[in-house]
Amino acid sequence: MLQIALAIVIGAAFGTVLDRIGATNPNWIGRMLNLTNLHLMKTILLAIGVASVLLFGGQMLGLVEVAHMSVKTAYVGVFIGGIMLGLGWALAGYCPGTGVCALASGRIDALFFVAGGLLGAAAYMLSYPFWADLGMLEGEKWTLGAVPGADYPAAIPTLQGDLAGIAVGAAFIVIAFILPKRIKGRRAPLGGAETPAE
Repeated sequence: MLQIALAIVIGAAFGTVLDRIGATNPNWIGRMLNLTNLHLMKTILLAIGVASVLLFGGQMLGLVEVAHMSVKTAYVGVFIGGIMLGLGWALAGYCPGTGVCALASGRIDALFFVAGGLLGAAAYMLSYPFWADLGMLEGEKWTLGAVPGADYPAAIPTLQGDLAGIAVGAAFIVIAFILPKRIKGRRAPLGGAETPAE
């Protein structure tokens, strides 16, 4: 029961942050993707960077159990799904997480997005045996570098995975700070605010 309550609290806090930074507004997503307002891109890079540094740094210090790390299997279906997700994100202005948060904030368009996502998930579930028979769901779990205490093979065995994770995270943080507010076009304020948080 405690785990469920904790999940609800953390999920609500995460959704609130997503809404506050503008990730539940498809107009801001569109402006990020057409490079006219990089506020969200900078925020996303900073969040991933900080999380990576804390996660891998915590593993090196023994504060995070390596056994809790979940490495996803790499197979053809993952890459196809990634492309479909990216195209859907660009067209709808939502990814699954931001779509659910947008629905919770009262956006009607998000209702259609979430309904479409559920229908798509149901279609995949029903057609799963077909994709499995094609061999598109077979693969192996790999990490970029070797992670002490993990049983996954490394693409670069001589590379220490924890240090690589910290380096990539640090690079994301630096990029988040040096990216300009926009790469092309003039600022097009949304409702008179320069950024969603203002």
